[in-house]
Amino acid sequence: MNTDTHVSNRWSSRYAYILAATGAAVGLGNIWKFPYIMGENGGGAFVFVYLLCIFLIGVPVMMAEVVIGKRGRSTPANAMTHVATESGHSSHWSIIGSIGVLAGFLILSFYAVIAGWAAAYVFFAGAGEFSAAAADPATNADVIGALFTDLITSVPQLLIWTTLTIVAVVYVISKGVKEGLETAITYLMPTLFILLFGIMIYSAIVGDFAAAFTFMFHIDFSQLTIEGALVALGHAFFTLSLAMGIMMIYGAYLPKGVSIVKTSMMIAVADTVVALIAGLAIYPIVFAHGLEPSAGPGLLFQSLPLAFGSMPFGDFVGVLFFVMVVFAAFTSAIALLESPTAYLVERQNVSRTKAAIIAGAAVWILSLCTIYSFAGAEWTKLSFGMGGDIFEFLDYLTANILLPLGGILISIFAGWVIKPEILKEEFNLSDKYFAIVLTLLRYVAPIGILLVFLNAIGLFK
Repeated sequence: MNTDTHVSNRWSSRYAYILAATGAAVGLGNIWKFPYIMGENGGGAFVFVYLLCIFLIGVPVMMAEVVIGKRGRSTPANAMTHVATESGHSSHWSIIGSIGVLAGFLILSFYAVIAGWAAAYVFFAGAGEFSAAAADPATNADVIGALFTDLITSVPQLLIWTTLTIVAVVYVISKGVKEGLETAITYLMPTLFILLFGIMIYSAIVGDFAAAFTFMFHIDFSQLTIEGALVALGHAFFTLSLAMGIMMIYGAYLPKGVSIVKTSMMIAVADTVVALIAGLAIYPIVFAHGLEPSAGPGLLFQSLPLAFGSMPFGDFVGVLFFVMVVFAAFTSAIALLESPTAYLVERQNVSRTKAAIIAGAAVWILSLCTIYSFAGAEWTKLSFGMGGDIFEFLDYLTANILLPLGGILISIFAGWVIKPEILKEEFNLSDKYFAIVLTLLRYVAPIGILLVFLNAIGLFK
């Protein structure tokens, strides 16, 4: 077996690891999903619960995943095996790592398609589509709506943008950890932060910043339902890219001497700040133009282009905005492809380049199911008692089954299976703080994620 993954690959520094892990966490969930689910669930009260859950559940589970990867110095399944046997338990715990890699692979198959939408919107904004639609206010919404509908139902367009996205991801992954992942992240993440901050400033100037700030940070728990609180809990867990094999493989590349606790906190803070700034960049425009903050997924691809079209320098700002979205999606996409690529290198003894191509080709083939699902192809329809299409099935399977299941198992494994002395050594915490983290892993995280799982499958509805 080739063990190159845990012999030679390391991040060059703590800074490189933080950027890479933050890039994996910061994605469409921060810029696309977080603003609209916040809008649907009461604003400030939702944000408060979300922040609470990030640090009580998300960070401890992230720390556990990084410990497993760092201790095992291998791909997720092998790392789980190593840590389990070191703790005197069965190697069958490796199934948790396999579940994570599978979930990440399936997610990437439709994530790449949606990232392709953002890439297409860079082209649309640059071509002046937003301002052209705004020329006739009576038909503005219809034109922008048709632009989006035409995109997601056009197989040729989706094939082009999805293929370009996957090819770019494969190219970066094929270059290795330092020359590929690390180099890309070093340029992409600072640029993403600059773009996001710049758009927030612009939005504050031309939009209704006061209304947006009040909406996001005024806490009124009467606006938050129990289901909304569970949505906040679920998003806090998923936004950090947990239970996808990412943090385990990134932990395997962690240099010695880097604090897992400090870096995990920094990553969580950076991820949260990006989500909040994204809200402050989007909502001033939403309120200034009388748009619905609870507009759902269409907020990014339909509502905002309406506003960009009528704003000063709207097309230019639209280009910058969707470039930022592409960067956020891309940093997550390369993280999602890293685990299956490393698996092929380690288990199948193939070169890094060949492994990246094989993994990328498999993702591209599976992405056809999502592309043709959006296009309404009959062969994507499901008939075995659940309705919907293949895309809806993959989305449901990953978000509602595999990720919560993986999260519960990881927290149980870390809290009850790994020897406490191993965790304490890796966390390097005092007795007092270690006891708090262990309690969160043993009780709070499994119960919290279980509630998310039960809510997701409709038990509370």
